[in-house]
Amino acid sequence: MSEVKLVKNSIDSGTSSNPIIYVLDTNVLIHDPTSILNFDEHHVVIPITVLEELDSLKSGRQAIAADCRQAIRELDKLLGRASASDVENGVAIERGENAEKSGSISVLMVKTPENLVMLPTHLNDNKILNDVGYLKHRYPNKRVVLVTQDINVRLKARGCGIESQDYHSDQLLSDIEQLNKGYLLFKHSFWDLVDNVETVQQEGRTLHRVSRDLFDEEVYPNQFIHDETGFLARIISIDAKQVTLLHLDLPYMMASETWGLKPLNVYQAMAMNLLLDPDVHLVNLTGSAGSGKTILALAAAIELTVPNKIYRRIIVTRSIQGLDEDIGFLPGTEEEKMEPWLGAITDNLEALHWEDENCSSSIEYVLNKVPLMFKSLNYIRGRSFQNSLIIIDETQNLTPHQIKTIVTRAGNGSKVICLGNLAQIDTPYLTPISSGLTYLTERFKSFGQGGNILLQGVPRSALAKFAEEHL
Repeated sequence: MSEVKLVKNSIDSGTSSNPIIYVLDTNVLIHDPTSILNFDEHHVVIPITVLEELDSLKSGRQAIAADCRQAIRELDKLLGRASASDVENGVAIERGENAEKSGSISVLMVKTPENLVMLPTHLNDNKILNDVGYLKHRYPNKRVVLVTQDINVRLKARGCGIESQDYHSDQLLSDIEQLNKGYLLFKHSFWDLVDNVETVQQEGRTLHRVSRDLFDEEVYPNQFIHDETGFLARIISIDAKQVTLLHLDLPYMMASETWGLKPLNVYQAMAMNLLLDPDVHLVNLTGSAGSGKTILALAAAIELTVPNKIYRRIIVTRSIQGLDEDIGFLPGTEEEKMEPWLGAITDNLEALHWEDENCSSSIEYVLNKVPLMFKSLNYIRGRSFQNSLIIIDETQNLTPHQIKTIVTRAGNGSKVICLGNLAQIDTPYLTPISSGLTYLTERFKSFGQGGNILLQGVPRSALAKFAEEHL
């Protein structure tokens, strides 16, 4: 049996003398196919109903099908060589260096006794809840916990007297307000706080080296420093004692055009600074509807690809609820199938040229100069994109596992731009805290070649701003 490494992020500490029985719902294995490894010394139970659901969803090219197949492979690694009795009684999850916390996994095959109070079995969720009730009856001295991302199932479990919880292993924050915004705002003047600064000129840039003690909170590469006097700088390096700031000319940035687009506020100016920097390979833009995420990304992408020729193509993809199922029924090529779902991209491309004498000719010019390719997320898996600028829209609807699958497609010389609004999550079982966009932002906050900006304001229109605030 293959060896499994210990995963640090356990769902519950517990004790090895009295391990907890965790029953996993199907949505947990789909959300994180390796979740079975994240329970330390405890016992993981997979109901047979969960295996049946994975089997029914594993076919096809949908993202959920790929996650189901990986979850099945992970189970096979642990259970593939075990006998039928071992599978039912429990197979050790070998962890090598820490054998005392190996944990175990089993598949629950038994039928719930008729003398137990049961929910109607016409729903798979009810079957799983009945299985948990059976385990509580069979092991009265053990703690049995159902792990599910389905809030309604957790409500049902509460009504049945069953302990349940969400899957927390890849949730890095307890409060979404703790998420790195990409900038630190100072009241009054930032320089009033500075007692000692070393300013140098380097390759035409002005760098300020200040003490790290100036900052009350943790700082990260490519964060911006902004104050009420208009000072703007970007953190480019951090060591134990000093923070090096790149001085930025805010009035110049506000007046600069990127493919005809000017920033409407300081947040858009900061975002454009990251987008246009070829040394920043990953940019996450979050913000409310109308804050300018898509049009900023598209303008920067065209600027970097058409006149500057830093990238040779633009690849646009989007996560949207229903896409996996519906795209297969649409006629035409992959690009033609994706076009209805990527209207936001084509609308913004038109907005960049609507003042031109001939808008259609301008758009055709762009499309002829650079390959603007619309790709389904289903077709990105397993591919590697070299010298490409990859825009992923609606990233808030991706799981951490899916976001990893997509971002790792970036090859040499490529840049990834992730766009999303954590207030508009359409994927079942995802929340702002468990979203892949949150996971990516938190994991990459110390990455020297990545940055993120939470855009503020709704420059789209007065109507959109009022609707965002009051509806």
